[in-house]
Parts: sequence; structure tokens; C-alpha cells
Amino acid sequence: MAQWQKVKITRENGEIVDAQTPLIISASRSTDIPAFYADWFFHRLEKGYSAWTNPFNGVKSYVSYQNARFFVFWSKNPKPLFNHLDELKKLNCYIQFTLNDYVSEGLEKGVPPLEERILTFKKLVEALGKGRVIWRFDPLILTDKISIDDLLRKIENIGDQLKGYTEKLVFSFADIALYKKVKSNLEKSNINYQEWTENQMNEFAQKLSDLNKKWNFQLATCGEKIDIEKYGIHHNKCVDDDLMIRIAKNDKILMDYLGVEIVNSLFDGEKIIKKKDNHDKGQRQFCGCIVSKDIGEYNTCPHLCEYCYANTSKEAAVANYRQAVEKGLTAETIRG
Repeated sequence: MAQWQKVKITRENGEIVDAQTPLIISASRSTDIPAFYADWFFHRLEKGYSAWTNPFNGVKSYVSYQNARFFVFWSKNPKPLFNHLDELKKLNCYIQFTLNDYVSEGLEKGVPPLEERILTFKKLVEALGKGRVIWRFDPLILTDKISIDDLLRKIENIGDQLKGYTEKLVFSFADIALYKKVKSNLEKSNINYQEWTENQMNEFAQKLSDLNKKWNFQLATCGEKIDIEKYGIHHNKCVDDDLMIRIAKNDKILMDYLGVEIVNSLFDGEKIIKKKDNHDKGQRQFCGCIVSKDIGEYNTCPHLCEYCYANTSKEAAVANYRQAVEKGLTAETIRG
């Protein structure tokens, strides 16, 4: 866990509090900020800070944006970001866009139609540039109604439409037994899920690799133990210092923090030397992400996906979202 520098900040009510000052912001693994809280995010960014509640002990703390140099957005529907496109373009950022197709099975009832999401993806790429919008099909779920070949057909349909718009496809195999909330949510909704076996993972990986011959995407898994490198599928860093270097290599403060030296030679051209391991050891065992500060909160996403790990219950998520709407999305925390 990063020990970000702390500073004193003055809240809008005049209270002076301590705040951490992260350089890299994750928005967010815990809720869909671009889809539902974009107005809140850019309002808090303007004010210079936001509050955050620790999900483990309920303690509230504050995050100052005064040192923030890079933002990683996560979303299933980042369309509302277009309302803040000018501000977005000023940020060093990229977007992890989870673009699944569980429409016929009803596993993601709260997301827009697939065609609309694909169009949003393309428009975001046109606005921000190729490489800054990453396609995720995550998680891959097997049920009594979804087979490996069904998943591959869904991926092929989307992949054919995203060719030329993305460089990477990130996926994970739903590991339901490890997540009590996911297991509970699926069982409440009478979803007859199946756990992936290692043989099934290898079968899927081989078939996806064959599909990828027509796209040539970078294929990567998120937080997976299984090694499927032989199919050209790598372990991903979703919060990725290599991509940050590519996007923001001229930001010396960020490069110094990441331990990057850029050497220019008359004969060899530009050479990037990374002297620091930025891996976040506070994440899951097989997560490759580098250190960042997540600013979201659980139980606040009303997408209401059946397999959700971030909501204890749909009712709690909807209630918290309605509370945020009533406050105009300008409360100091998403939940108010």
C-alpha cells in the first residue's frame, strides 16, 4: 500500500483536515464513476479534493488532487464523459471500457444496448486517441445457458467491430467461489453458474488466440493465476505504468515517480529506462497493477449486474445512488 504524502487542506465548510496526495488516481474499481458520477468527479476535481470511506473499517479520509498526474477510468458506460470532454482531454488518462455482451441472458440489465456501447467506444477513441480506450470482456461467465463457444461468438462479434479502434483485449475467468458477494448475488437471481476448470481455460485461450489472428489485438488476463502465455496471452497490468509512460512521457514529475529515465541518443534514438518496480503489493495475489489510489465506494453502482462483486445488494446500491442524485452529485463522497 502506497504511503502518499499528506497535506492539510481546507474543506468547503472551513474545516482543516489531513489529506493524502496520490499521483495516480483509479476511478474506480469500486463503482462506475464515468457512468453515474461523472458530474461528481469533475466537480470534486475542480474543488481539489474528495472524501473516501475505507470499506474495511468505515473510516472517512480525504484525497487531495493537488499532486495527481494520471487518471485511470473504469466503466461499462463512459458515455457521460462526453459532457466533460474538454476537461477530460486535459487529463493524462486512459479508460478501461468493460464491453461485454450478456444481453440475451440478462446479466447486465442496467447497461445501454450493445450497439450504443460499441458506438460510445469508437467515439471515445476518436476523441482521445487509439490506445487510450482498452477493451475488457470481463468477467467471462459460464452458466447453463452460456458455453465457451457462446462466449467466443460474443467476443468475435464485438472484436470485428472494434478492429482498428483498440489495441488490447483484457479478460478474466469468473472465479465465483472466491467472492461471497458474487456467489450470493448469482444465487439470489437463480443464475446457474459453473466454475471454470483449467482445461476449459486452456480451451478458451486457444480458440481466442485463433480468433485473434484476424485482429492482432494484445490479449491479456486480469488477475489470473493460470499461465496461458503459450497462446500469446499475457498477464495484464490494468493500472499500467508502461502505458502511462507512452501517454505522458513528457511529464517529468510522473516519470520521476515511476522511476523512468528517458535517454536520447543520436544513433539509438529514444530509450526508456525503468529503474523502479511500481507493482502494488496491496492488490490481489495475481494482480499486476501498479500503485494507485482508488476514489470510489462500494454499494453505489446501479448497473445491477448479476455477478457484481462491488454491491452487497441491489437495493443498497440503488438507495445510495438515489441519495447521490438528490444531492446533485456534488457531495464530498459518492454516498454523501
